[in-house]
Amino acid sequence: MRKLINSLEAPEAIGPYSHAASFENLIFTSGQLPVSRKTGKVVEGGITEQSLQSLENLKSVLEAGGGAIDTVLKTTCYLADIEDFAAFNAVYADLFNQDCPARSCFAVKDLPMGVLVEVEAIAHKA
Repeated sequence: MRKLINSLEAPEAIGPYSHAASFENLIFTSGQLPVSRKTGKVVEGGITEQSLQSLENLKSVLEAGGGAIDTVLKTTCYLADIEDFAAFNAVYADLFNQDCPARSCFAVKDLPMGVLVEVEAIAHKA
């Protein structure tokens, strides 16, 4: 049975969606933006700071659903500028401790709120 997941540690959704949904042992997250839960605003700085915040939000959503960063099977990552690929990879690899899951990464024309990065994941419960 499907269960909707919302984290009290991640920023509120900016549209009509939940942070994630689970089915059986799988967790499917919505895209996580680099928005601070405390301020409700995009974090200041460039791709490094925004990548850190998006991934921290992802981590808290996974934990709210019974998962963890080390249970991620696949991510889909969206960058506003492909020139940010190397800087994003550095933050991403650090979070996953070089034990990175399957991944797709795309440069897209625009992201919500004018952010530089958005990350979603499929994981299993811990």
